[in-house]
Amino acid sequence: MKRLLLASVALSVATAASAADMQARPYAKAPPAAVVSPAYNWSGFYIGAMGGYGWDSGDASGGFGGGTIGYNWQFPGSQFVFGIEVDAAGASIKDSLTADIGGGVLATEEIKINSFGSVTGRAGFALDAALIYAKGGFAWANRKDSLSIPALGVSDSDSQSHTGYTIGGGLEYLFTPNWSAKAEYMYTSLGGETYNLAGDVFDSGTVDFHTIKVGVNYHFR
Repeated sequence: MKRLLLASVALSVATAASAADMQARPYAKAPPAAVVSPAYNWSGFYIGAMGGYGWDSGDASGGFGGGTIGYNWQFPGSQFVFGIEVDAAGASIKDSLTADIGGGVLATEEIKINSFGSVTGRAGFALDAALIYAKGGFAWANRKDSLSIPALGVSDSDSQSHTGYTIGGGLEYLFTPNWSAKAEYMYTSLGGETYNLAGDVFDSGTVDFHTIKVGVNYHFR
């Protein structure tokens, strides 16, 4: 009987100790889910420099250089980037032709795009530091037409501003959080204007040209 009583007391003490141990055991709260932020974000203002090579459907060709300013929007959690961009460049995209207009008299005509620019919208898809984009919008160019006939003492020129549209696309890459490099192709089509050379009035017809440009941009964060 005593042994049974002692066994019962020992069991009660062990059960109480186990219950106390269970009550004292702390429970850790599950850590909150980690919020993953994109490594790169394209949102914000940027400014840059660009240059390249241009040509038309004829024999005019040459270089250009200028600047760019723009703004990008990239929504949180999205890879789509939208923006607006303005650029302008001084250029020397030109062609000249010399012909005999009779009796050995030579006449030289030169056409030259002196400057051009655009205001475009951009839509792109970001792959972290890389942005693939398309762009298009309003375009303009200043074009000069010159005529020279030395034997007749004729030397005249006229400049006109042409307006139209441009469309194209490119690839931009952030090689630091604030600096990016880009390569871009654009096709530009501008309406014709009337020129007056040595009293002869004529319509230039449509002015179409292509450009390949490279550039660097600084992004304000």
